[in-house]
Amino acid sequence: MSINKLYPLTFEPLLKEVIWGGSAIRPFKGLTPDDKKVGESWEISHVDDNYSVVAAGPLAGKNLDELIHTYGEELVGKSVLERFGRRFPLLIKFIDARDYLSIQVHPDDALGLKRHNSFGKTEMWYVINAAPGAKLYSGFAVQSSPEDYVRRIEEGTIVEALAEYEVNAGDVFFLPAGRVHAIGAGCFIAEIQQTSNITYRIYDYDRTDAAGNKRELHTELAKDAIDYHLEEDYRTAYTPQVDAPVELVSCRYFETNLLDLDAPLARDWSKLDSFVIYICMEGGVRLTDAEGTVVELHQGQSVLVPASNPSLTLTPVGKVKLLETYIPAAK
Repeated sequence: MSINKLYPLTFEPLLKEVIWGGSAIRPFKGLTPDDKKVGESWEISHVDDNYSVVAAGPLAGKNLDELIHTYGEELVGKSVLERFGRRFPLLIKFIDARDYLSIQVHPDDALGLKRHNSFGKTEMWYVINAAPGAKLYSGFAVQSSPEDYVRRIEEGTIVEALAEYEVNAGDVFFLPAGRVHAIGAGCFIAEIQQTSNITYRIYDYDRTDAAGNKRELHTELAKDAIDYHLEEDYRTAYTPQVDAPVELVSCRYFETNLLDLDAPLARDWSKLDSFVIYICMEGGVRLTDAEGTVVELHQGQSVLVPASNPSLTLTPVGKVKLLETYIPAAK
């Protein structure tokens, strides 16, 4: 049986209906609005039981698990395959919070492997839009310790110990594994994270479901996962530029650039040995690879450019704002 040649891949979104979700994701993505509370759109996912399915082209209907097993290093890059095996290493999401999400933390790789046979979760947020006064939590505002943490959980004062930020469109937060965090009401965010679905819930504002039950907390599991190191500012500072990539985050799990374009831009990754993902947050863009394959991307869509495609030209349709992310060489 012949194997289709790889090309820039778009996927069907996995829309997640949750109690804290809003109504902005569907219209943002150009989908027909409905009355469901959609809190997340998983754009590119290799989480078990949540495999993304190719939306268009000869590989339409194939899922990401099939692709990585069929194409291996052609899809992800030789070094990426050696490092992460046949687990696609990144999960891409849009998040629309119309209520506060729980205060939570994620384990690092060592703890994730020990407890769950899974990677840990380092992630980042890019704020696409925010309601007036919208806030989020990232890190501690006061010096803390495991004992302080447990005491504050028992007293119900953990929120008072966290760094709170009022956010606006364009704000960036890097969240290494171990950093306590929560997205606040009114935040619309693009999230890039390791492929992991492990979350330790620390505090949920004493909310109850329709039956009067509170959600489970993971106090002890979280205690050993938390990084108690205090920093002055947990925001990521950067200087916006037009028609040139701006580095937002560089860590061993992913590097992410912001591209704000109103003119064509050529990108060459012949030395990268990784796939590249583009997340369209505003406007539209035409991607043309070295084979002449053209993919149209509009606001709310993401595309996976295989490692076997070493170059690409991005041609904005009007003006476009993109996140570009990939796996760097091992650090």
